[in-house]
Amino acid sequence: MWFSFWRSRDRLSLDELRYLTDQLQKVQIVNEFNKDFVIEALRSIAELLTYGDQHNPAYFEFFMEKQVMGEFVRILKVSRTHAVSLQLLQTLSIMIQNLKSEHAIYYLFSNEHINYLISYSFDFRNEELLSYYISFLRAISGKLNKNTISLLVKTQNDEVVSFPLYSEAIRFAFHEESMVRIAVRTLTLNVYHVGDDNVNRYITSSPHAEYFSNLVSFFRKQCIELNKLVSSTLKNPDPNSTSTILAAVDEIEDNLYYFSDAISAGIPDIGRLLTDNCLQLLILPLLLPSLRMDNVNGIEIGAVTSLYLLCCILRIVKIKDLANTIAAALFCPPEAYIPHFEAKLNGFTSGHGFTHESQLLDNNTAGEVDGECLRVTVSDMATSSHVHPQDLVTQNDCNGSHLALREALLCYITTGDDVQVLGSLSVLATLLQTKELDESMLDALGILPQRKQHKKLLLQALVGEGSDEEQLFSRGSSTVNDGTSTELDGYLQRLKEQYGVLCSFLERGTSPHVNRCQVLDALVSLFCRSNISAETLWDGGWLLRQLLPYSEAEFNSHHHELLKMLFTACAQGSYKNCTSALLQEIRGVWPDLLITVLCDEWKKCKRVIEASSPRKDPKCILLPVQKSFSEDVISGESSFTAGDRMCESVKVFVLLLQLQMFSLGRVLPDHPPTFPPSNIPENSRARAAGLDISGPKPGTELRLVDAVPCRIAFERGKERHFSLLAISMGTSGWIVLAEELPVNRQFGVVRVAAPLAGSNPRIDEKHSRWLHLRIRPSALPFMDPSKSGVYNKVKSKALVDGRWTLAFRDEESCKSAFSMILEEMNLQFNEVERRLRPLLDLERDSDFSNLSPRPPKALSSNTTASNSL
Repeated sequence: MWFSFWRSRDRLSLDELRYLTDQLQKVQIVNEFNKDFVIEALRSIAELLTYGDQHNPAYFEFFMEKQVMGEFVRILKVSRTHAVSLQLLQTLSIMIQNLKSEHAIYYLFSNEHINYLISYSFDFRNEELLSYYISFLRAISGKLNKNTISLLVKTQNDEVVSFPLYSEAIRFAFHEESMVRIAVRTLTLNVYHVGDDNVNRYITSSPHAEYFSNLVSFFRKQCIELNKLVSSTLKNPDPNSTSTILAAVDEIEDNLYYFSDAISAGIPDIGRLLTDNCLQLLILPLLLPSLRMDNVNGIEIGAVTSLYLLCCILRIVKIKDLANTIAAALFCPPEAYIPHFEAKLNGFTSGHGFTHESQLLDNNTAGEVDGECLRVTVSDMATSSHVHPQDLVTQNDCNGSHLALREALLCYITTGDDVQVLGSLSVLATLLQTKELDESMLDALGILPQRKQHKKLLLQALVGEGSDEEQLFSRGSSTVNDGTSTELDGYLQRLKEQYGVLCSFLERGTSPHVNRCQVLDALVSLFCRSNISAETLWDGGWLLRQLLPYSEAEFNSHHHELLKMLFTACAQGSYKNCTSALLQEIRGVWPDLLITVLCDEWKKCKRVIEASSPRKDPKCILLPVQKSFSEDVISGESSFTAGDRMCESVKVFVLLLQLQMFSLGRVLPDHPPTFPPSNIPENSRARAAGLDISGPKPGTELRLVDAVPCRIAFERGKERHFSLLAISMGTSGWIVLAEELPVNRQFGVVRVAAPLAGSNPRIDEKHSRWLHLRIRPSALPFMDPSKSGVYNKVKSKALVDGRWTLAFRDEESCKSAFSMILEEMNLQFNEVERRLRPLLDLERDSDFSNLSPRPPKALSSNTTASNSL
């Protein structure tokens, strides 16, 4: 029978469809002998129907007349091989995806044939069969709308009682194969976005609502696995660890974006289910306690991972109740979330911290077990008008047993390591930028941006709720205003009633003014720390910028009083330390590039702290960080290490200076205030040598004034004779090796030129005629875009400076060359210091009332300050 299939016939004709259908109806059982015919027949029917849908409706009319869908089901029942099942699923997928006629889709979805195939017991131990089955389900979901979805559900009394497409698909929602999981999620989103009320009630009611709790449980496991990767990387760094962590992070964020897409379907119950499950299964029992604990119910997760996950959830999952509940939960200590559990501290060393609200009062805080929850009661705050911001800046142990999580974040900023600081800053920045978070909650947290606070107070004044903009920094503002208190109390009550978290503030809460002072104090304390990278300090600068007024007109006496308290001896001391470090760099290895680096970093820092959002993605806190600069200044360090350290010092100096200016409401200039280059003195070696502004390039002729003859071997056994000349020209300088011209020995041709700065000249202890020089590159590798990629792959310790050993005719010549190099280096250092003097003089003005650079005495008329403020 099946051999007649191969007779000549028009492949895309209606006759071919009739023939194939007739032959298929004659098949009584499918086995190894006829399976090839059946498979080819199924494939050809799909092709013919797709062709007919575009060219001739008679094809599908014949398909309906002969009830070919019923034949497909019958073939499946009599089949004894996986190959036929595979082809049938593929045939139907192709048909559903390619048929454009709504009439054709309605027919396919009717008569329960599709539901029968969906519910059929396939042998999913065959992975290929599972793949075709999932593709089949996804193809169906792609054709769903309010009309077609009714054909795939069973109803009773106007309520959906069966929906095989959805219920069968979510069985594979957590399959080990990622492509299967993605297909199921696509299917569920197609269902959610149909907007059928009956179907929505079906998927959000028991037992199908368990899908959302299982979804969050699966996500929780992924979070724990991510933490294991991060912890393992910290203990045993691996070259592939970054890519492994990023892959896990992508999976985490894909899950959260799926949550967001499901919420965007506009089904309120889905948002509620996801909110409740995220809080009950992940955030309250695991993430929030992990900010202060090592072990939660036997499952380990680190504080850094928790900080990242909180950022991601707030940034991606756009649910108002979820965001505000998380914010309110930060006012409770971690013990409130861990009933009957003896907390193990995170190994967090005590140090400079903050006074907890309860410790500002009468120390009446008590923790007591009530049922299955731990009650934490915070006493009433004194309402005295004599509460001053400076009273809040105290020394306290950050590991206090009742320290609120909000204060724990601030403690990480003041005493944590670089990663913990960055994580805490990321959480605060994310909260600040979360649009779903009520402004009153931001105000209670102490991070309401100044521009929003100003707008809020003006509105209150207009409607009679507030009388004065001064309320923000008023000393008498010791309690939460009614709006803030109502919002916060409402979410704290919800934590108690829905989630069993008891954290009550009796009668009065803490003041936003108090909390804002704590945040500002933490940030200023951060800028005083020397063990935090400049990149992290810049992120702190961005956050502080959001909390400061945006123009001088917004400042008043109360603002200045608070800022005077904030920039105390600690901040001033930190600024002086940075100034001292900058002075050391002037006489260091890279003074010739110091002004260039400072100008570049000034622009970058200005862009960063004036940006509308932080520049770093929260995922960066999970990635291993290797500092390429040395913590200690050592005489034998490479120029690459010194260059990294110089850039780090400049970044910190620039940040502190700009924040000082911002804190006074000054307009920040586009360029730092520096003096312009001075004229080259007539009696300089550069003038005597006849050099122009371009410097000594190879092949350039110059006068050999003060040049000292020497010998050097760049290759073993090949010694060459040169004349050594050290030349400084403004902030630049070179060590020049020139060959004398045979016709005129007073002139020479430049053969080699190396940077003067960083040469570290040294006369050999055993051979007094030998002079050793270190030869560094002419530019920092990370400043050259063409070399930055290579530099990032090579650690700085693997980069080696060049070394020259010059031999002179006698000891006096060697000393003369040594003195000439030191003299020109000093001239170069002095010029760099002169040009930076406006910046260095700023720290002498303690109140920064006059930020215009003052030119030093006895300067020529062309050395007036440039870019003055």
